[in-house]
Amino acid sequence: MKGIDRMDTKELTLRLAAAVGVSGTEQNVTAMAAEILAPYGTVRTDNLGNLICSVRKAKEGARHYMLDAHIDEIGMIVTYIDTDGFLKVSNVGGIDRRLLLASEVIVYGKQPLTGIICSTPPHLQGEGEKKNPKIDDIYIDIGMNREQAQAAVSLGDRVTIKARSREMLGDLITSKALDDRAGCAAVIRAVQLLADTNLDCGITLTLTTQEETGAAGAKTAAFAVAPTHCITVDVSFAYTPDSPRYKCGDLCKGPMIGIAPILSKYMSDRLVEVAKKREIPYQTEVMGGGTGTNADSIASSGAGVATGLLSIPQQYMHTPVEKVSVGDIENTAKMIAEFIKAEEAHK
Repeated sequence: MKGIDRMDTKELTLRLAAAVGVSGTEQNVTAMAAEILAPYGTVRTDNLGNLICSVRKAKEGARHYMLDAHIDEIGMIVTYIDTDGFLKVSNVGGIDRRLLLASEVIVYGKQPLTGIICSTPPHLQGEGEKKNPKIDDIYIDIGMNREQAQAAVSLGDRVTIKARSREMLGDLITSKALDDRAGCAAVIRAVQLLADTNLDCGITLTLTTQEETGAAGAKTAAFAVAPTHCITVDVSFAYTPDSPRYKCGDLCKGPMIGIAPILSKYMSDRLVEVAKKREIPYQTEVMGGGTGTNADSIASSGAGVATGLLSIPQQYMHTPVEKVSVGDIENTAKMIAEFIKAEEAHK
């Protein structure tokens, strides 16, 4: 290995999370990921910006595994510049409106600009304080008049809430965009773990775009790759005291193996079996229909793909302080690698 790929799981995840890649403008983070993946296969991007790394070709009649995670993040998009130079925006993905007022943001115009989301002082709000404003109700102040703003910002430029990637106690980290850069780190680490293993199967890694706005990238990537099997990695809810316990997993207790009608029962059962045999900590997550992840699009692509889902437990989803366990990311990578090795030995 060389250069940028000489990093542990924590550093890899934090580097990916810090990069900017709001849905539809993922090129900055995909360029970083392409450099990391270069030692492991042939890397290309497609017309939707998906990063596709062909790690190994399948021998005749062998399985072809697609390892997928989405690389885009939520944010906002500039829709209008008013007469006083304030910016109007719309959401890109499921941004949490509770966080907006008085937040510091970065507007990715001709160069990154610091902005502040306007907040009316409570003294001027009349009876009752406004809460949870609609996206259409907010303005961003970039400290410019209209002429200056129009010279620096174009309609369609993306905006993110300003955030820092930080280490916490133990193996915990917090950052924006861990949904789903944590998943990206897991599938990259899985490829690294399998790099020196002699296998007949094909392996293609996909870091797909636009999941937060409808999974367009997963649909086209799955069509192009045409795998027989897929493991998608995303995040899911980790318990906090204000969350419904029955809907959540736990931090530091391993990836959540998905069980749902759209997912392959065989894949789910085998992931559980391999986790038990290899003593990899795991949890299960049961869903009654779709999963709300790329797995839904991939499973139903082409003539159908046997798809499994691993979810990394995450607290504070869709905020600038998403929180995960590095150990959970590493155990997700181990589960993928051990599953593929077990399947190849079992055939």
